[in-house]
Amino acid sequence: MRTSKSKIRFQKFNLATVILLFVLILAGGIVRSTGSGMGCPDWPKCFGMYVPPTNSAQLPKDYKQKYLAGNLAKNQHFAKTLDVFGYTDLAKRIREDKSILVPEEFNAAKTWTEYINRVIGEITGIFCLLTAIFAFSYRKENKLIPVLSILNLLLIGFQAWLGSIVVSTNLVPWVVTVHMLLAMAIVALAIITYHLARVHGRPKFTVNPITHIITLLTLLISILQIAFGSEVREKIDAVAGHLQGGYRDDWISGAGAIFERHRDVAILVLIANTVLYALIRRTFSRHSLQQQIMSFVFLMIMLQIVSGIILSYWSLPPAAQAIHLVLATLVFSGQFYLMLNLYRSVKGGIHT
Repeated sequence: MRTSKSKIRFQKFNLATVILLFVLILAGGIVRSTGSGMGCPDWPKCFGMYVPPTNSAQLPKDYKQKYLAGNLAKNQHFAKTLDVFGYTDLAKRIREDKSILVPEEFNAAKTWTEYINRVIGEITGIFCLLTAIFAFSYRKENKLIPVLSILNLLLIGFQAWLGSIVVSTNLVPWVVTVHMLLAMAIVALAIITYHLARVHGRPKFTVNPITHIITLLTLLISILQIAFGSEVREKIDAVAGHLQGGYRDDWISGAGAIFERHRDVAILVLIANTVLYALIRRTFSRHSLQQQIMSFVFLMIMLQIVSGIILSYWSLPPAAQAIHLVLATLVFSGQFYLMLNLYRSVKGGIHT
C-alpha cells in the first residue's frame, strides 16, 4: 500500500522531533552542569533583548533588581501551587528562602549557553507543533496518533514551565527528577507516534513471552537508574552550592549513599541488557531491526560506562555530565523502541 505525501510528511517531522528532543536534552544537561540556568533571567527575551549581551555594558539599568523581583514572584506563584496540593511546609520554605534574594552576577558564557538552549527548545516546540498538525493525516486510520501528538505538545509546554522552576529554586529535591522523567515520557510519546505511523497496516507477529518480560524488566531498571542519576545530580548540586563551586574532588563523596545505589543499579543494567541481547540474537536474524536496535543499545551502554568512569575519576567535568545524561536517554529510548518492535516491526520482524 502506497503511503500518501501527508503521511510521509508526518513521519519526517516526527522523526526530526525525536532527534531534536535528544539535542534539547543534551543542551539542557550542559545548562545544568555549568549552572547556566539563570543566564537569561527573563523570557522570551534575554535581558530584554532578542540577541543577548556579550558584556556588562550592554545590560539594562537596574537589571538585578528588576529580574530578582520577577524570580521572586515566580517562586511565590509556585508556592501557591504547592499549597493547593498539600505541600504547605515546602511552600513555606520557598516563601522564606533567602537565597533567591541574592542576585545572579552577569556571565556572558552562561548567558549564551542558556540562550542557545532556549533557541533549541523553541525550534523543538515548533517541530512538535507541526508534528501534531500533520498527525491528523492519520485521524481515520489510527486516532491514537493525533491524540498522542497533541498530548506531547501539551507536555512540552508543561516541561518548559517546570524547567523554569528547576532553576529558580533548589528547595524542591524531586523537581529535577520529575523534570528528567517527564523528558523521557515526551521522548517515549514521540517514538510511539513515529512507530505507529511506520508500522500501520503491517501484520503482528508472536514472540516468546519471556523476551517480552525481560525487555520490560530491562526498561524498568533503566528508568530506575535514570531516576537515581537525577537524585545524584541533586545531591551534587547541593554539595557544590555548599562548597561554593570549589573542591570538585569532594563532590561525589558528598553525594552519599545515593551515588552507590546509582553505581550498583548500573551493574544491574549491564547484566539485564546482556541477557536481553542474548535473547534477541537467538530470536531474530542478524539483519532484523530488533538486532540492530539491541546492538545500538549495547553500544550506548558501553559509552555510558566510559562516561561514568570519567565522571567518577575526573571530578565531574560538565561536558561528561551532559553526555552521560544523553546516553542514558538513548539507552532508554532504544529499549522502548525495541519493546514496540517486538509486537510489530517496520521490517516485519525477521525471525531466525
